[in-house]
Amino acid sequence: MAKTVLSVDDSKSIRDMIGFTLEPNGYEVIGAGDGLEGLAALSENKVSLVVCDLNMPNMNGIEMIKKVREDRRFDGIPVVMLTTEAQKEKMLEAKEAGAAGWLVKPFNEEKLVAVVTKMIGAGQ
Repeated sequence: MAKTVLSVDDSKSIRDMIGFTLEPNGYEVIGAGDGLEGLAALSENKVSLVVCDLNMPNMNGIEMIKKVREDRRFDGIPVVMLTTEAQKEKMLEAKEAGAAGWLVKPFNEEKLVAVVTKMIGAGQ
């Protein structure tokens, strides 16, 4: 059975790109447009990993990570931050909130696959 990755980003093109990149590598990818939708998707699906944008409307990525870490149902699910911001301050804030890692946009497909595989293993 394929491992499921939840892609949370307000950009549909980024969510689509993550799907187009990970699905051929054996992962199932579901998408959400912001942190609130992401929390709902986590509650409704068996998710192995979350790839979450930092800057989103309604609930940003750091707020979402904090909510994920407060909820025992999501224990052990790694969250990788996806951001255009390479600032150390934001990365530290994300790590303190519970992020397992981060990717800086734009990222290449090989890097995305490598990070996901490192976090949760092969897709199938």
